[in-house]
Amino acid sequence: MVRRVHVKAPGKVNVFLKVGALLDDGYHDVAIAYQAVSLYEDVRVSEADDFRVSVAGTVELSRVPTDGSNIAIRAARLLAAKTGYRGGADIELTKHVPVTGGMGGGSADAAATLLACDTLWGTEVPREELLELARKLGSDVPFAFTGGTAIGTGRGDELSPALAQGTFQWVLALADFGLSTPAVYRELDAHRERHAQDIFPVDPRPSVDTDVLQALRAGDPTMLAEAMHNDLQAPALHLQPSLTEVIELGEQNGALAGIVSGSGPTVAFLTPDADAALELQVALSAARLAVVRATGPVHGARIVSD
Repeated sequence: MVRRVHVKAPGKVNVFLKVGALLDDGYHDVAIAYQAVSLYEDVRVSEADDFRVSVAGTVELSRVPTDGSNIAIRAARLLAAKTGYRGGADIELTKHVPVTGGMGGGSADAAATLLACDTLWGTEVPREELLELARKLGSDVPFAFTGGTAIGTGRGDELSPALAQGTFQWVLALADFGLSTPAVYRELDAHRERHAQDIFPVDPRPSVDTDVLQALRAGDPTMLAEAMHNDLQAPALHLQPSLTEVIELGEQNGALAGIVSGSGPTVAFLTPDADAALELQVALSAARLAVVRATGPVHGARIVSD
């Protein structure tokens, strides 16, 4: 009998994202308030002689690699190298988080694969060490592991849990195109350079505004809507101006606020309650947008039984 482990890991919305100044190494420090939402990646891993990945799902998949560059294979290889495991892994991804959509779907795949392979292989790597491997794979991967609501600093991978009451109701407008995260960051840097005379110097070590933390702690969507912010939104809108109309449409149809999630192009609308979320979903669907409803916060990567 083939042994198989099934892990679910969530996508995320960044309710706040501030980007620090460009550093000498070409990266930026960031301050992020992450919320894991109820769109999950399903990862099933079976024992194999080599490493291979197959991909299915409910989202556009043409941009997902199925060779060794896939982040799930990289995650499995990294764990094998750390533990000296000699076998391989047959990895089946069933994707429900938009691809290159700013919602961390690839990061969820990586986190789920680390947990699934560690369980399947019996390598019993301590959680802190799995999180260290997660950091090597990408700045959002540790959060996909932990889930919930958290503050990310440094590259976004230095996590501290944030208190969040209640459940927030999100409507996510999915684009039929992707946005490259490096391209959006380059556009931000170019914008800052062009307007260097007009804007305040950028803090190299940004932090999350206290208004955001208070809104999360209160479980108050109206407060959170007023505090949401994303430094990458303006460059994303500059690269894809059609997203401006999407945000306006959502806010005209009952959303408290719309925000580009991460580097985009997914637009996350925060609504007052479940009824408002359903009404907004209907209105945006009528405008021929692809939309899904989700709630947050939800747990991080977890083993589930088939």
